[in-house]
Amino acid sequence: MPYNYTSTLWPTDGDCFYRSRDVNPLRQSGPHCVSTVLAMLTAQTAEIFQERINTQDPASWSLALSAFGLKLAYCPTDVRKLQFYLPELIRLDDLFTLSYYSPIDDSILNDPDKNGWVCGSHIVILHRSQILDPASGWTVNANDHHCRNHFTKRVFRVVPSDFPRGL
Repeated sequence: MPYNYTSTLWPTDGDCFYRSRDVNPLRQSGPHCVSTVLAMLTAQTAEIFQERINTQDPASWSLALSAFGLKLAYCPTDVRKLQFYLPELIRLDDLFTLSYYSPIDDSILNDPDKNGWVCGSHIVILHRSQILDPASGWTVNANDHHCRNHFTKRVFRVVPSDFPRGL
């Protein structure tokens, strides 16, 4: 197979899992964006997830979602800004989580400090063409959300828990 510079985010365009799902925005309380996103995906409270997950371990998020018939499936990405992925994600017209680094400069490439800290990050939901942001509790058109200018940390598609692909 020849060397490829990029990959599609999802192998097929025909998959549709949650276009018609109702996802209601919630505003996070404190530094709990991950648990708030999981709460929005499941119509639960963020507190349900706060003791069940490790915020730095997406496999734990997917395991917590499995109790609600959902899981996360990895989408191949690199550190490029989310603006370069958004057109394809919007075209897929479904339900995703987008994680990105908080700084918009190259400080994300710094070595960790003595505690292992490099920089902050945030997670939002992309549902069809709308971003649900737990920091504000608002829904915004994806093309207008500030995450476009941030570097990608992770992208996951939300899939049914019995789907063959996923964490």
